[in-house]
Amino acid sequence: MPYYPYLVIGGGMTADAAIRGIRDVDADRAIGLVGDEPDPPYNRPPLSKALWKGDSPDSIWRTPLPDGVEMSLGRRIQSLDLAHRQAADDQGVVYTFDSCLLATGCAPRRLPFGGDRILYFRTLGDYRRLRALTERGESFAVIGGGFIGSEIAAALAMNQKQVTLIIPESGIGERVYPRSLAHFVSTYYRQKGVKLMIRSSIVGLETRGEQSALKVRTSDSPDESEILVDGVVAGIGVQPNVDLARAAGLAVDNGIIVDEYVRTGDPHVYAAGDVARFFSPALGHRVRVEHEDNANTMGQWAGHIMAGRAEPYHHLPFFYSDLFELGYEAVGELDARSETVEDWREPYREGAVYYLREGRIRGVLLWNLWGQVEAARTLIAAPGPFRPADLKGRLPAA
Repeated sequence: MPYYPYLVIGGGMTADAAIRGIRDVDADRAIGLVGDEPDPPYNRPPLSKALWKGDSPDSIWRTPLPDGVEMSLGRRIQSLDLAHRQAADDQGVVYTFDSCLLATGCAPRRLPFGGDRILYFRTLGDYRRLRALTERGESFAVIGGGFIGSEIAAALAMNQKQVTLIIPESGIGERVYPRSLAHFVSTYYRQKGVKLMIRSSIVGLETRGEQSALKVRTSDSPDESEILVDGVVAGIGVQPNVDLARAAGLAVDNGIIVDEYVRTGDPHVYAAGDVARFFSPALGHRVRVEHEDNANTMGQWAGHIMAGRAEPYHHLPFFYSDLFELGYEAVGELDARSETVEDWREPYREGAVYYLREGRIRGVLLWNLWGQVEAARTLIAAPGPFRPADLKGRLPAA
């Protein structure tokens, strides 16, 4: 029965950052990592960005973990016994610990049909599978016009593949971007050769005869329009992996509930990264953030706290995306239902979009506008009230 003073459940960026955070404070005591992927920790964002622009797959690997860390990869923790501080994996191994971090991340939402013929893009294994498909196939359907769907559609098109993007909304990113920007992005994708099927959804998937081609049926018409493709990729959102925490009796609500010291309801168990739901002082309520900055920063914070350095987590994470030659950084909550104020230096090519509720800035989209994340955080933390006229030219020149 392996014993670790620190047990990290999860093998992603958060887990990696937490281990380094522990080592910032405690140079000696043993750390155990149990992760369900077969690969050691790697950087996830390049899977849908840089690797499709020519970067080597070797570029995703994070630097080797420090001494005193034992990794158990390709294993899933199935139960957590808080009373005895034990965790059991799917191979029957029981681990005991003093402190445990739940960095279990999220899992893709899945459609009720299609099975493994639909690729739900999230892991390095998914990237490898899609890359292999592109080596023998030319046409692809991408389901979903959100974060992952828009990135994968762009990545495939940049690699000279025929891409059909199927989205239920009337434009790409419509839930996040103001309507005018969503319209621009959709037009931009069409100009890049991506076929858009808007206000559409996939309703069925079949393999055509003995061939490997897939027949996608959509809701575009009463007769169910059909397209023939070599691969189908879905990016229809994720859900936090909370089953382990829930079964152990920990509080969950769209994530594992943690306090400002990333502690769950058990003083020996912490949670961080995609799966953690924490209070944001800047926003005034609990949030759960699924992006790289939160994974790295919150993971490191959790490691510090587990090793005895009490630092409340009040960080407001940022996130980013690449869409062909366009890109953005963003902070806070981007909800197209909010009042939006657009401040363009060049329409739809460079500028900021502010998201307001009750006179306060709740989110800032920095569209091809770099080096302004801290300024955006400051605006979100400010009490306001702000009027739309107050925001024109608000951010300093880069």
